[in-house]
Amino acid sequence: MSRYLHGLNKQTLSSVTMTSVPMKRLYKELPVWIVEDHHDVVCHIYRAIASRHLPLKNIKMVHLDSHPDLLIPVNMSADTVFDKEKLFSELSIENWIMPMVYAGHVSCVAWLHPYWAQQIREGEHRMAVGRDSCTTTIRVTSTDNYFLSDGLYVSEEQLENSKPLTLSVIKVNPVKASLGPSSEKKTEADTERCFAKRPRTDDGIAGEASCSEPLSRWTDTWQPAEGSNGPSWGADDEGSTSYVVKRISAFVSETEPYILDIDLDFFSCKNPFKELYTQEEYNILKELYNFRGPGPDADEEELDACVDRRVHQLEDLEAAFADLLEDDGEETVTRWSSNPGMASLTQLVSSLKSRNLCPDYEMVHQAGLTCDSVELPHHISTDEEIDRLISAVKLLLKALPKPTLVTMSRSSLDEYCPVEQVDSVQSRVLGVLESLYGSLDLHKDYDNSSTGTQDSQPQAS
Repeated sequence: MSRYLHGLNKQTLSSVTMTSVPMKRLYKELPVWIVEDHHDVVCHIYRAIASRHLPLKNIKMVHLDSHPDLLIPVNMSADTVFDKEKLFSELSIENWIMPMVYAGHVSCVAWLHPYWAQQIREGEHRMAVGRDSCTTTIRVTSTDNYFLSDGLYVSEEQLENSKPLTLSVIKVNPVKASLGPSSEKKTEADTERCFAKRPRTDDGIAGEASCSEPLSRWTDTWQPAEGSNGPSWGADDEGSTSYVVKRISAFVSETEPYILDIDLDFFSCKNPFKELYTQEEYNILKELYNFRGPGPDADEEELDACVDRRVHQLEDLEAAFADLLEDDGEETVTRWSSNPGMASLTQLVSSLKSRNLCPDYEMVHQAGLTCDSVELPHHISTDEEIDRLISAVKLLLKALPKPTLVTMSRSSLDEYCPVEQVDSVQSRVLGVLESLYGSLDLHKDYDNSSTGTQDSQPQAS
């Protein structure tokens, strides 16, 4: 599903490897880089590091997305992160953040996710990211199923050159459905007034909101319409604006540079594989690729066994579909179906071939990789819900200092963000950014005809 970077700027990072790094620089206007595939933002982040607008180390990122994007290129040598052009060529949409962590550039990530995206447990996660001494690949010490199901876990003793990562997983719910234009403006004004009074600690980190009224007095919450399948929450519940603000207000300080990263599928998200396969085929894929995690109190031996079992399972499935790509005759199907846990492969191939004599088995495998313990999120939002989510994002961004750099991904060509909604969502999000931060230095990197003015897409200064 992922596409790779080509023809990137050849600017090197030599300026940031000097022993003495000059004081950071400031952009005159907030740069906003919009790409199609999410991993294409990495070159713009590296460019900001090279120009000293971002520090070389310990960058913080606020990441709004329906997907964590925290996987790791499974077979990529860890040393690839030190070869910029080679690194760019090996990244894809689900695995572009962790290589920057291993390289030392990023140390804190706040994944802000809508309620329908639940791939990683809510809360704060601390882990190490390093070079596996056995395989020389990048691996992580987190025991969350998100990492275990891809076989990415190793113990800290097995890591070399490890870097710490603090990951905050924070749910963001839409604002209250009953908000009208007048009440929304009042709420935004109250938010701005309250956060103008927030105290600062000696180190510059924002303290709790200090208003004469409780935080829940001016924070919007959403109660779904009767009969809705959406969640229900109160002012201080998980996902409410006050909850998000409390969780994230200490994440960045007034003096710290940080990246605001937005995937437009945060506001409306499809699982494109669901349109490629029938429900029966999709159920078979979930059975074939099902991940059996360890118990909650698993020891090191159990964790290692779990990862080893999962790696072999995925290797067998990859080999099976690679074999079927060459020859999906009855003999090949029967041979692979006789493997433990793969009996339903016969039924899957039969169903696929009934609709297409030459199935794309590589794509089938890619779809299967998304069917482990949690499915890919799938929630096509109504226009009203998109507006409520955008209002929620605007309210929480008011509580944060101005970011150093904004990166944005459309994710529409692979249909994670519905193509019929992406332009409207993008326009509304840019409107929010402009209302909060003033004139933007906007770069539509997905548009090859991008040239020149503030109203279109000016070049980087």
